[in-house]
Amino acid sequence: MSNQHWMQRDLSVLWHPCTQMKDHETLPLIPIRRGEGVWLEDFDGNRYIDAISSWWVNIFGHANPRINDALKAQLDELEHVILAGFSHQPVIELSERLVALTPEGLNHCFYADNGSSAVEVALKMSFHYWRNLGKRDKTRFITLSNSYHGETLGTLAVGDVALYKSTYEPLLMEAITVPSPDCYQREAGESCREVAERMFVHMEQALARHADEVCAVIVEPLIQCAGSMRMYDPYYLTLLREACDRHGVHLIADEIAVGFGRTGTLFACEQAGIRPDFMCLSKGITAGYLPLSVVLTHEQIYQAFYDDYQNLTAFLHSHSYTGNPLACRAALATLDIFEQDDVINANRALAQVMGDSVAHLKDHPHVADVRQHGMTLAVEMVKDKASGEPYPWQERRGLKVYQHALSRGALLRPLGNVCYMMPPYVITPEQIHLLAEVMSEGIDLACR
Repeated sequence: MSNQHWMQRDLSVLWHPCTQMKDHETLPLIPIRRGEGVWLEDFDGNRYIDAISSWWVNIFGHANPRINDALKAQLDELEHVILAGFSHQPVIELSERLVALTPEGLNHCFYADNGSSAVEVALKMSFHYWRNLGKRDKTRFITLSNSYHGETLGTLAVGDVALYKSTYEPLLMEAITVPSPDCYQREAGESCREVAERMFVHMEQALARHADEVCAVIVEPLIQCAGSMRMYDPYYLTLLREACDRHGVHLIADEIAVGFGRTGTLFACEQAGIRPDFMCLSKGITAGYLPLSVVLTHEQIYQAFYDDYQNLTAFLHSHSYTGNPLACRAALATLDIFEQDDVINANRALAQVMGDSVAHLKDHPHVADVRQHGMTLAVEMVKDKASGEPYPWQERRGLKVYQHALSRGALLRPLGNVCYMMPPYVITPEQIHLLAEVMSEGIDLACR
């Protein structure tokens, strides 16, 4: 059956995420029949390089044989069991391995099934910790401008991307927002580290003023992904860890998008040499196979909840599919690939190819910035290069890049006027160069 057949059936019953459905009156929906490696194939036989890892999750390619085999074996053993009062081998083994891989001292794992839910867990757990200690004035959170942490009400409240947040503002708790250390805002001759140091003054002031009422600071380490892939220097995290300790405030690291090799290290926090109080992981944890998320925390947090039942200090938060065995088995297979294939070192070579492949765009008359952390690369289109004046968002310049890329067999889905690559780690240098060529063509067309 053709694309048209499946598109018509789809549009009669589905409401797609992050989509103005009226767009599909003129922008054809693409039903996918199968995937293999970096490729997606539709029902008409067209193929597309998945340059964004299907929303940043599919880190080892589609239909990966090793993950497939692990899931097939698990299907014959156990598909699901309640994790309250029961346990199972995959979740225990996964927890042991995550504790060994994450910053030292993060030794307790609490599972959920998506990134927003993991952040909600961390927010609630931080608040509840202070409540259990009798510090009931601690009810607020500090966040960075342009941050994004999910689309449930708690996560929207600590985010700052108006496109997602503004409609629901009346429903949200009020966070304390401080300016981001985004290196895009650097002054002439200023390094990204110097930007981090200069912008940290705002965070220090907020902590000094509000520490008695603040539970935690929440950040996306190194890259504000949904916030137009804006990036900052690890030194900001180093300063933040020290300041949170000094002011008696938790640090939540939302590594949902940047964890599992995206920034050049397994976890972004490694580049600052810090241990957060809560680390939220999802997306790449199962290499795009099944929904899973986890919050890791340390012994001091855990012990604040460990008590006799009648004292009502337990963390009574749950999800039906918490720690699902199939998802945990996919995550274990994902970690096996990291270990067996020396993925981080291989990624460094691929990241160099990515950077080289678009280096020419730095001189493009409508490109203000080309930025990169590891396997994440972004190119910012602007109306005026000298002033940095952006294109009006209503012109949807990024959509033109997206449409051109589809015509050339690539899935590039810009964020507004920012084109980016976050490809699966199984991509080849030749495929990277093809994506760079397609992106360059798309930018030329979009900026006419």
